[in-house]
Amino acid sequence: MNYYIHPSSFIDDNCSIGEGTAIWHFSHIMSGAVIGSHCNIGQNVVVSPNVRLGNNVKVQNNVSLYEGVICEDDVFLGPGAVLTNVINPRSAISRRHEFKTTLIKKGATIGANATIVCGHTIGEYAFIGAGAVVTKDVPAYALITGNPGKQAGWMSAFGHKLQFDGLGMATCPESGSQYRLDNNTVTPH
Repeated sequence: MNYYIHPSSFIDDNCSIGEGTAIWHFSHIMSGAVIGSHCNIGQNVVVSPNVRLGNNVKVQNNVSLYEGVICEDDVFLGPGAVLTNVINPRSAISRRHEFKTTLIKKGATIGANATIVCGHTIGEYAFIGAGAVVTKDVPAYALITGNPGKQAGWMSAFGHKLQFDGLGMATCPESGSQYRLDNNTVTPH
């Protein structure tokens, strides 16, 4: 076994867990889940059937990942983040055939206690602020805050708010990487 599982956690048969991954206290990885290499699964996390996590995904404490969730590489899911998979749940009505896919793209951050309503895509390196409620697709590098979530700016791949000049250029203060804003789309330059 080339990964770590705390003795209090449950790992069902037919899971795939990558090298160097750590699964901490009281977590449950369900049959059919795929977890990449060098991931960190915090305390009290549920990874449901057919959920896919890329490499280097960090899932903080008290997060439930329901069927339909796909996280690409380098995604960060903050403590208590909520990811749903049914738009209109009812206890007495089975909606198992209506699960919607939520795709969180490479490098995106979902802040503590944020809610991602199912069926949406969170773009590369997008940053969802703590407590935000996402009800629509989020563009790459966008900063989303509030309930309902609204765009409050743009973020660098290093997680710094970008300040664009009159020519649509910004520089990340940590990495020095440059970004271009054109037609409401941010791209590395």
